[in-house]
Amino acid sequence: MSGITYLDGRRIRRGIRAGALRVIAAQEHLNKINVYPVPDGDTGTNLALTMSSVYSAVGSARSDRAGETLMHIADAALDGARGNSGAIVAQFFQGVSDSVADMARLSVEQFANAVRSGERYARDALVKPVEGTVLTVMRDFADAVHQLASHDTDVDFVRLLREGLKTARDSLAETPGKLDALRAAGVVDAGAEGFVRLIKGICDYIATGDLETTVEAPTLAVSDEHRAGEDLDLDYRFCTECMITGENIDRRALKEQLMGLGGSLVLAGTHTKTRVHIHVNDPQRVFQLAADFGEVSGNKADDMQRQQSETHAHTQRTVIVMDSAGDIPDADLDRLGVHMTPVRLHFGNESYLDKVSITADEFYARLATSEHAPKTSQPAPGDFRREFQFLASHYDEVVCINVTGAASGTYQSALSAAERSGAAERVHVFDSWSVSVGQGLMALHAAEMARANHSAAQIVDALTAIRARTPIYALIRDLESAVRGGRVKRSLKRVVDALRLTPVLGIKGEGQLTSVGMLLGRKGVLDKFTRYVQKKARPGQRYRLAVGHTNCEDDARQIYDKLCATIDNIESSYFCRVGSALGAHTGGDGIVVALQDY
Repeated sequence: MSGITYLDGRRIRRGIRAGALRVIAAQEHLNKINVYPVPDGDTGTNLALTMSSVYSAVGSARSDRAGETLMHIADAALDGARGNSGAIVAQFFQGVSDSVADMARLSVEQFANAVRSGERYARDALVKPVEGTVLTVMRDFADAVHQLASHDTDVDFVRLLREGLKTARDSLAETPGKLDALRAAGVVDAGAEGFVRLIKGICDYIATGDLETTVEAPTLAVSDEHRAGEDLDLDYRFCTECMITGENIDRRALKEQLMGLGGSLVLAGTHTKTRVHIHVNDPQRVFQLAADFGEVSGNKADDMQRQQSETHAHTQRTVIVMDSAGDIPDADLDRLGVHMTPVRLHFGNESYLDKVSITADEFYARLATSEHAPKTSQPAPGDFRREFQFLASHYDEVVCINVTGAASGTYQSALSAAERSGAAERVHVFDSWSVSVGQGLMALHAAEMARANHSAAQIVDALTAIRARTPIYALIRDLESAVRGGRVKRSLKRVVDALRLTPVLGIKGEGQLTSVGMLLGRKGVLDKFTRYVQKKARPGQRYRLAVGHTNCEDDARQIYDKLCATIDNIESSYFCRVGSALGAHTGGDGIVVALQDY
């Protein structure tokens, strides 16, 4: 297909499809060479997710007008943008789109001007542009095609893109000389290489017109490629993102206020829809500030510290993921490298990421004073999908342990995400039939097996065997929170209070959380509950014990100490404060015990 002198919507869609698939196919490689701005190994995943959104959008677009097609692409890139690199690429498309919005076809010169506009938009999106990154390669590519289009009136798109690609490749090869982190690791910039692969796919399609021979299969497979970079002390822990929509977002004021919160700030989008990307230690502060400028959605905060530690110097084949409905002490999460996907928490119109943008202290303080009963909702499939794709590029297999599917849609959300992760056969989603410390004990058991290099199949088999042997017993001394949250009828609370009963919740069947007992009287209820649990233990059986509390530490500690002293053969135990997933329904006066025999 030579002598191409214009691009219409059809050609742009097909070219972008080819480029997107090249980026997606390179996800694993790009993750492993990711060292800037932090070596957290997720640039490939972020670019793949961004381009997956674009790929899906062009598949449904039908306009043959170039401007309309590019507007569709820019909007999809903004909606799907993830990470620093994804936000920059999204803003590049926004600049290209804005410059040709009304055009049906693009000439070589119009295309070159649009690319230059895209590069400027991308550079302006950053507070502190850094040379040696994707911005440098974008600029060099834009300058090359603009110069050629300006000085050679006979150039067609095939030659224009080939010459531009050659310049972009040369620029990519020079990035280590411009950035110390790249030079020390012996790699090129990961985001810049992703951009070059995008251009390569577009170029190949324009040159051949054959999608089948210009794209690579979008599969995700772990390679033996060395991971670049090293662990660094991070100034900021969370890669934080959200979307702001409004009638006229004051982007200048937004940028000025966000600058004081952290680093690596990127603002992509328009005055009606802006994506925020920033590295901070307090994600909720970002979401609160963003709410002053419009409606906030798509809140996300990735723990870069854990990503960095887990993608460098690990030797295990399988990694464990758990949603935040499970409760494990932070020290054990860090020790065993368990990744956590946060449940969403809502007080009225205010939304939080459980255990990320709201701490336990903050949650229980809000629980005591808020006029709104807290509500929880499962992580979106996109949250799990991002986690799965990132981890599947660094490990052979992923096991995700979820809160009981009988009480939450989290398990189904994770299943859906696994199927769309590009590594469905290597991501294993497991219904714990439990919650809180019961789910936590299962995750710890799985993580210890993973550290001992057991396969995912072996871990899932072990979890299946131990699931029914990990009962939980939750002491609910006040049903008011459960009533306010809609889990218990007011009439039942009246009966319980009138008879001075204290319910004990547990798991029945395949994960049904329900009443499993009643303690008579309110006096000495802690001792009664302790004896209730003690009677469940069998002499000679080995146990793991976990005790959690919803902001009543002294009472729970009393129960924990008595159980440790009176139940034989407790081989390990932990004590922790329970998060919002259970606390939202039990209030600030609940105690939960898990007793796992194995």
